[in-house]
Amino acid sequence: MKIALASDKGGFDLKEYIKSYLEGLNYDVVDLTEEPAADFVDSAVAVSRAVLDGKADRGVMFDEYGTGSAMASNKIHGMVTANVAEENTSHMTTEHNGAKAIAIGAGIVGPKKAESLVNEYLGVNYAGGRHQIRLDMLEKLS
Repeated sequence: MKIALASDKGGFDLKEYIKSYLEGLNYDVVDLTEEPAADFVDSAVAVSRAVLDGKADRGVMFDEYGTGSAMASNKIHGMVTANVAEENTSHMTTEHNGAKAIAIGAGIVGPKKAESLVNEYLGVNYAGGRHQIRLDMLEKLS
């Protein structure tokens, strides 16, 4: 699985940690910010575009709190991004809502918690079925 990563200055150290962690698990990591992005909007857009354009299967974006990246990403038509700080949300947002990316706040979670969040996110697939109705409803709003 190919995973796109990006961050601004506030999430850069955690992004680097998770990058090494994922590479150690033999994921194909696409690092879109070798240097911190100027703003969380830039890093969120980079991950979103990589996923939507098929350059990555899923994405993880990092900033200080995660909320800004998630909000910016969700403004892009076709994206579903969840701000996560606990494992159940990482799991359920993918299984039930088809999350294409997650946003993690480096000021909220530490490295070990981030590992767990990413594991839950990457370890589950979208269930589709009745859950697709929600996504179809959201697509019609755009």
